[in-house]
Amino acid sequence: MKPRIHQVLFDFDGVLAHYRHEVRIAHLAAHAGCEHEQVRTTLFVSGLEAEYDSGAIDTATYLRRLGEGLGATIDEDAWIASRIAASTALDDVLARIAALHADVTMGVLTNNGALMAQAIPRIVAPLAARIEGRVLTSGGMQRRKPAPSTFAHALDLLGWDAASTLFVDDLFTNVQGAREAGLHAETVTDGRSLGKALKRYVFGPQTGW
Repeated sequence: MKPRIHQVLFDFDGVLAHYRHEVRIAHLAAHAGCEHEQVRTTLFVSGLEAEYDSGAIDTATYLRRLGEGLGATIDEDAWIASRIAASTALDDVLARIAALHADVTMGVLTNNGALMAQAIPRIVAPLAARIEGRVLTSGGMQRRKPAPSTFAHALDLLGWDAASTLFVDDLFTNVQGAREAGLHAETVTDGRSLGKALKRYVFGPQTGW
């Protein structure tokens, strides 16, 4: 018998949207009036982005240090705009998600900084209403996938039961972590693989999806 799923938790980059690293760097460089390499060094070579993604620093500190490194003010709006510019929603994936039973509750769990909780609903606008208030970031939780404790904490925050939750990620190591935490989990990279994964389960109060 197929497991019955009442909640689905999605990874973001690589599942719901395609992320173009260089586009984000170019967008920030244009905003700050600096070279691409200065953005790359400030964000990544320095370890600033990793600190923020892990929750070691708060948003205000992150944006201040980013601005200092680029020689320009980078506020929340400018940062979110750069992430939106670099991210393209995967329409075939969103279409399959939209077909899921209306009673299925959805959320996002991503290894990104806390500002992504604001950016993600705008990037995947057709899905925004179904994930409202349920976008969890590693920076916000101060925990990262694939640690099983990260998934357990996410379920506690959401009030979900592991046995009735499906987690979807493009990285198998994260899928393994979710399974260790008791969730159902599948590796998905596009609409076709998502469709195959969803057929292994029953969603909501009715059979099928």
